[in-house]
Amino acid sequence: MDVIGRGFLAMNLARIAGKHHDVVAFAAGSSSTVATSSDEFGRETGMLHQEIRRCRAEGKLFVYFSTASAAMYGSPDSPGTEDGPVFPGNAYGRHKLAMEALIRASGVAYLVVRLGHLVGPDQRPHQMMPTLVAQVRSGEIEVWRGAHRDLIDVLDVVRLLDALLTIRMSDEVVNVASGVPVPVEDVVEHLENRLRVPLRKTYREAYARHDISLAKLTRLAPVVRELGFGPDYYRRVVDRYLSATTGVPLEDLPSAG
Repeated sequence: MDVIGRGFLAMNLARIAGKHHDVVAFAAGSSSTVATSSDEFGRETGMLHQEIRRCRAEGKLFVYFSTASAAMYGSPDSPGTEDGPVFPGNAYGRHKLAMEALIRASGVAYLVVRLGHLVGPDQRPHQMMPTLVAQVRSGEIEVWRGAHRDLIDVLDVVRLLDALLTIRMSDEVVNVASGVPVPVEDVVEHLENRLRVPLRKTYREAYARHDISLAKLTRLAPVVRELGFGPDYYRRVVDRYLSATTGVPLEDLPSAG
């Protein structure tokens, strides 16, 4: 697999780069769901055109990573399914939806993967988990009460993508997430318990919950049932992140609660 990009996701896709030799995985472009830069979006679009042309010429499958975040599914009118209506609520969501349409119209064989919020070591500081950990460690955090996020370990994303590519899935859009929207308040509380630091919290009301359907993913990649998705999955994701970034074995992390 030819991986385009040098960021967090691209680094993890390198784990399966020796497989799927007829695949180009486009892991470049903005990784922030609140990105608004037209220049940044323009650069991604230009690279996308170039790689699509190459894939068409070489007969390869083009994998594009879109978003299953609130930027795509946040509207109350969106059912969170790949074939349901979406009403992107910000520039990032609109950009991703436009790139999906461009890919479908290009004639290239494609797989669009709509991702939840990835978690893993070596993430950039602006991404969700490094940001939350830094704020908790600082001893002060503003919590968006009512905001929800679907967290998924990047290693589980790689495993699920590997399964989809193994069955030669193409010309499909597939959600890859845990399917469980977690209150950000709960994530912060778990970090506070694990890191054992005095934390002063202030709150902003920002209710935002969206559901991501895993029906198609479960049908196409039954291995999803082995990953332990459910209400407590996010705790394991956070713990693995903390263990990997601090060097403390999982069993030696302070107990939650």
